[in-house]
Amino acid sequence: MPTSNFTILDWIIVAAYILGTVAIGVYVNRFIHGMGDFLVAGRALKTRLGVATMVGSELGLVTAMFMAQKGFTGGFAAFHIGLLAGIATLAVGLTGFIVVPLREMRIATIPEYYERRFKSRNLRILGGLILALSGILNMGMFLKAGAIFITGLTGMTDPNLINWVMTIMIVLVLLYTALGGMVSVIITDYMQFVVLSFGLLIAVAISVYKLGWTSIVEQVTAVHGEGGFDPVVSYGIPYMEWMLFLGLISCAVWQTAVMRACAAESAEVVRRLYKWSSLGFIMRCVLPQFLGICALTYFFQNPELHGQFFTGDGAVIKDTSLSAMPVFLSQILPIGIIGLVGAGMLAAFMSTHDTYLLCWASVLVEDVAAPLFEGELSQKTRLLLTRVFLVLIAGFLLIWSMWYELDQDLWDYMAASGAIYFTGAFTILLGGIYWKRSSTFGAWVALISGMFAALGTKIVHEGLGLTDLLSGMGLDSGAKIGLATVGLSMVGFVVGSLLIPDRDTPSTPETSNPSVS
Repeated sequence: MPTSNFTILDWIIVAAYILGTVAIGVYVNRFIHGMGDFLVAGRALKTRLGVATMVGSELGLVTAMFMAQKGFTGGFAAFHIGLLAGIATLAVGLTGFIVVPLREMRIATIPEYYERRFKSRNLRILGGLILALSGILNMGMFLKAGAIFITGLTGMTDPNLINWVMTIMIVLVLLYTALGGMVSVIITDYMQFVVLSFGLLIAVAISVYKLGWTSIVEQVTAVHGEGGFDPVVSYGIPYMEWMLFLGLISCAVWQTAVMRACAAESAEVVRRLYKWSSLGFIMRCVLPQFLGICALTYFFQNPELHGQFFTGDGAVIKDTSLSAMPVFLSQILPIGIIGLVGAGMLAAFMSTHDTYLLCWASVLVEDVAAPLFEGELSQKTRLLLTRVFLVLIAGFLLIWSMWYELDQDLWDYMAASGAIYFTGAFTILLGGIYWKRSSTFGAWVALISGMFAALGTKIVHEGLGLTDLLSGMGLDSGAKIGLATVGLSMVGFVVGSLLIPDRDTPSTPETSNPSVS
């Protein structure tokens, strides 16, 4: 590991930020009076703060890491991921697709919609379990990515430090998330949005200044050839279609984004929130990807570090590609600036973790525990259970990050694990909101069918010995498996609804859930 430019001054900057965010969590605890405040911030989120907190939450450290990895391994062609995500988000803002009906119903979680639309408590419980399982697995590598960033940026050479760094980071996140809930999440998201935005822009400017635009383009050409610029060549049409679908999912169906929509002051605020956030969804991909491209240029030209990231014939080494961006920043950023970027990235890490931890804990309480007790849980009990689940989930994430060996790009792992939930959820939301003949049986079929997306993770299809079978069916990538699962879920939903319709078309009540309103 090369010597880093990180100094005592930079550690002071980072420490000051961490202490400030923990203090916020302690302070806002006095404003938490019930689950409505804890989960959806009293439904008073306005446009500008909403944009900052939505983009801030999605522009996490792990986002910067996996998008930088995509830039390192794919070159400029990786930009299509952010472009398609921005187009999907803008379309949702213009049309109100899915999110406006959900906000008008005043729901807090997606599985709550299942019960209210299809009058099935068991459907909600299963949906909650699938959502929580998928979401927790989805963020299973967040801690490791964060620890790799910190050790790479600061020049820590002892590999055993990664586990200690992960432990300290998750404890800090737990402290202020458990105390402040969505209120502290929104406040820290806003701070992170400001700090990280400036930090990334400064890092990009310095990178271009030191490397030169011509050199960057030449090195991408040398390593990736035409595929470094044309996503059709390097990724293929099915992968691009999958990225467009993921862009739609990430803003309209993924629970953490829906929580922002449901916390908005009104449906009109929701529309504005998504319109303005579309640019942020593009930049959250493109900026880190460009830093990954700059890392590619720097290490390819550096004879001392070339062998750490490239094979003898100049091909990218996948196993070390995730650490390329932080190690690159540790070499080119000056003292003080590197501390600012480090603080911004840590802010991003904490922002993403607090949102996700709160999201999955609340799903387990509101969509699994509460329905099992038929809603007979007091506000005090719900808050206590949410905080207990926060701790349990954090413990699992720490163990999973230490044990699981990531054998694919982090972004592709996250897409496949998240698809266990969102393939079925998208079908149910689409059909339930816009098709009156949707039935409870069809929803069950869609939800269960969506679980086949787990085959997109290597640990599942290799563990079950299905690799050759899937390849023979033309499903030789996570993207193709994901798209096939979406089709299976939709067909199952339609056929199931037509074969076994509900006796009465369920109404969509406008009254809010009393537990979180």
